[in-house]
Amino acid sequence: MAQVSINSDPDEWGWSTDAGERARLLQSPCVDTAPKTDEEPSPGGPSRGTTSTLGAVFIVVNACLGAGLLNFPAAFSTAGGVAAGITLQMGMLVFIISGLVILAYCSQASNERTYQEVVWAVCGRLTGVLCEVLIAVYTFGTCIAFLIIIGDQQDKIIAVMAKEPEGADSGPWYTDRKLTISLTAFLFILPLSIPREIGFQKYASFLSVVGTWYVTAIVIIKYFWPDKEMSPGAILTRPASWVAVFNAMPTICFGFQCHVSSVPVFNSMQRPEVKTWGGVVTAAMVIALAVYMGTGICGFLTFGAAVNPDVLLSYPSEDVAVAVARAFIILSVLTSYPILHFCGRAVVEGLWLRYQGVPVEEDVGRERRRRVLQTLVWFLLTLLLALFIPDIGKVISVIGGLATCFIFIFPGLCLIQAKLSEMEEVKPASWWALVGYGVFLVTLGAFIFGQTTANAIFVDLLA
Repeated sequence: MAQVSINSDPDEWGWSTDAGERARLLQSPCVDTAPKTDEEPSPGGPSRGTTSTLGAVFIVVNACLGAGLLNFPAAFSTAGGVAAGITLQMGMLVFIISGLVILAYCSQASNERTYQEVVWAVCGRLTGVLCEVLIAVYTFGTCIAFLIIIGDQQDKIIAVMAKEPEGADSGPWYTDRKLTISLTAFLFILPLSIPREIGFQKYASFLSVVGTWYVTAIVIIKYFWPDKEMSPGAILTRPASWVAVFNAMPTICFGFQCHVSSVPVFNSMQRPEVKTWGGVVTAAMVIALAVYMGTGICGFLTFGAAVNPDVLLSYPSEDVAVAVARAFIILSVLTSYPILHFCGRAVVEGLWLRYQGVPVEEDVGRERRRRVLQTLVWFLLTLLLALFIPDIGKVISVIGGLATCFIFIFPGLCLIQAKLSEMEEVKPASWWALVGYGVFLVTLGAFIFGQTTANAIFVDLLA
């Protein structure tokens, strides 16, 4: 592919040649990418990475699957049943895959290796800063969701250990939700969040994959062989309104959002070619779709409209198989929180250093103090919010709305800007079609984000 010059003058967007930690955001745990140098081969040249095509498929699946799996049965209920949920997922998958391909194309065109660097290079300073801020907010919100998930699963496990009756309003002081979340967070999450590097990422990836597949298997098994005490609510067969369908989109976007980590994965491949990458992401998204659809359909049909936003909370506390699933989810989230925090901290660090105009290599002496302070502030804020926001559905709605920006809006803007920067005297019909598709992605993403935000504000005002 020919090299395309997109905002190639560093003065246009204020980016240093070596910004250190700020640039390595949301890299997949299995991705090994070195900082760029002038001696590196061009994107269309010899192989630059070590990841095979099959390995890239696994990494993308791993980046896609996660704790968002728990919310898909509720998304099917919100959408209006199985038919509506399947149609919605299949329709959105087309745009999700195209966004991943667009990002790979723009990564080659701009010769950048991370999501936010691509947006900076292609769309300019203002859009790049906005992208980084949204990544920080998204990772912050996801950390809150992780803490809520820990509390939800711990409540069920502790209830069995303390032999509390199902649905009891009170219990011993040591079973208080705020106490258990705080102890877990301080004992496990905080120590894992302070280090500068995250060497345990590969173990977190393994736990996440095993946990999500196990949860899916349990949800499917419990649908075919349900417990006697479980009784489903009303099984919806059609959406109540178009608004209800759009209300399910944030959950789907949150589940399938792997776009931010996809750019480093693409650049880590042995042959980073857009055509090959298209096959990689298509295979990965089909696998993720099978997992999400299996969980969503069986979880929804098991409980109907009565399904909890976290499907595991709908099962009896005494169920041993479900208890194992809860333990898997807790372990996965305990190790995923530090990774997401690391990504958010890197954005904050980059924004701060760029605002101060201080190169990283001249500010190493104060890096540790800044890192500890940033970690403590981030950790305490997410913990406090998690303690006082018991409903994970509200958090998923907000961060799912932000996920639409990474899936639709920024890839659409990159596609538009990339094609506009190709100064050709005669532009073929395909050129205009691509620009039009970019406009469509931006419009669709803005509509979903606006709908989600307006709905959240409206519901909060009514409450």
